[in-house]
Amino acid sequence: MAHIPVNHPLRPVYRTIAGLTGLYVLIFGVAGTVATWGDPLFARDDVWVLGLRTNLAFSMSSIVYGGLILIGAVIGGRAGHLANLTIAVVFMVTGLLMMALLQTDANFLNFSMSTVIVSLIFGLIFLATGLYDKVGPAEAAGDEERYRRGAHRPAEQARR
Repeated sequence: MAHIPVNHPLRPVYRTIAGLTGLYVLIFGVAGTVATWGDPLFARDDVWVLGLRTNLAFSMSSIVYGGLILIGAVIGGRAGHLANLTIAVVFMVTGLLMMALLQTDANFLNFSMSTVIVSLIFGLIFLATGLYDKVGPAEAAGDEERYRRGAHRPAEQARR
């Protein structure tokens, strides 16, 4: 049994946080696309948008991921939960990969260290929102609550 909170009372707050973060990613992508339009797809120019360095490929992928995040936040439920967890992995792996490629010619998304840090922070935000916005039937939430209270420890119950 996974011990992820089911039907957490602050689920709407977590969906809002994910949605606002996704909105920032979408706005960054649109602004970056406008700023880098006409440049080569994987250019290594010194283009900064909303405090992050970008190129056309990174900006366009930000539009896609920002849109997916917003759709997941609007739909909510299991789809939003899985979207947040998946996007969290994408942001964190991308951040780590680009940090490894930062000072090389293979930095194809034109990341800077600030972009890496923001990518990792956004990955953690989506991980947290994905873990706390799980939706399930009332009995699953009750089972999880009983587990958290220690009902799964038979030795302690026998001593009582």
